[in-house]
Amino acid sequence: MDPKDFIYKTPQLLPDLAIYTSEAPSNIALVKYWGKYGEQLPKNASISYTLEKCKTQTEVILKKRIEADDQFYFEVFLDGESKPSFKSKIDTFLKRIEVYTSFLKSFQFEIHTKNTFPHSSGIASSASGMAALAKCFVAMEASVQLEMTEAFQTQKASFLARLGSGSACRSTGGKLVVWGQHQDIKGSSGFYGVDYPDEVHNNFRNFRDSILLIDEGQKQVSSSVGHDLMHGHPFAEQRFQQADQNITKLKPILASGDFDEFFALVESEALSLHAMMMTSSPYFILMKPNTLEVINKIWEFRTSEKVPVGFTLDAGANVHLLYPQASETRIRVFIDEHLLQFCQGEKVIHDQIQF
Repeated sequence: MDPKDFIYKTPQLLPDLAIYTSEAPSNIALVKYWGKYGEQLPKNASISYTLEKCKTQTEVILKKRIEADDQFYFEVFLDGESKPSFKSKIDTFLKRIEVYTSFLKSFQFEIHTKNTFPHSSGIASSASGMAALAKCFVAMEASVQLEMTEAFQTQKASFLARLGSGSACRSTGGKLVVWGQHQDIKGSSGFYGVDYPDEVHNNFRNFRDSILLIDEGQKQVSSSVGHDLMHGHPFAEQRFQQADQNITKLKPILASGDFDEFFALVESEALSLHAMMMTSSPYFILMKPNTLEVINKIWEFRTSEKVPVGFTLDAGANVHLLYPQASETRIRVFIDEHLLQFCQGEKVIHDQIQF
């Protein structure tokens, strides 16, 4: 698909005044995206698990038809409360997608959004939030373009979501999603996410993600700034090559069901992401002391108990504890007895990936 294929081609057709609803889950990358170019295009391919419980639910209310001009007329609400501070980011998003959703300027509308996880939990909601919003816009178009297939709707939602938040394109559909063109992944693209097309062993189809909330505060450096710091980074090209090579390495691991190889690669990816932050100019550290305490506890437990469990990190201090469902009972005890003490307010969110 080419970006031109997503342009809204019938501006004379407008969706009805109605409420359009959608929801989209968070995702956690196994191979990380860090560094972009152009209009939200990734410098390397990435692959992520799609979570089931941590999601954003959004509705867009088309309230009134107006004569279109150069402005978007909308209000934003989170959990029923007006959030004018959100408008700037969404306005930027709307300007990026204008040619693909040109009907939006013909309406006054409201965006109502809420998360199934606490807003201050330290889990990034930009991916699920932008994905849910993009799905609402595609639903509007589908209501007047009856020939739109479900597959095209999913692809366009991913394409639009990327223009709001890069990783959001991995939250619009599928359980294991690849974003970024890669020679070993058929159909992969930098413009949208695609379902991982190759074999996945049952070991990796019923997985758990316990999110250990180490720090619920605002990050000292945003992900957007972090991505920008990859321009001119002394190790940027090596990192992009490493990530693409890890996609290649991950394919036989996913097919074989080898837990040891899986966790070795995923943990290395997480630490490489944070190494890029610590060697940027200016440099910064998003991990906290308790992040390192938890990582060391995980390593000790895995070595002593021979239980398949590992971690990954997002661009923050929180730890995603990954393990198969078969290990859930033992891991829950391990969390309660040895890890909760390092979590802010002893908070943990238990999520899952199942396909």
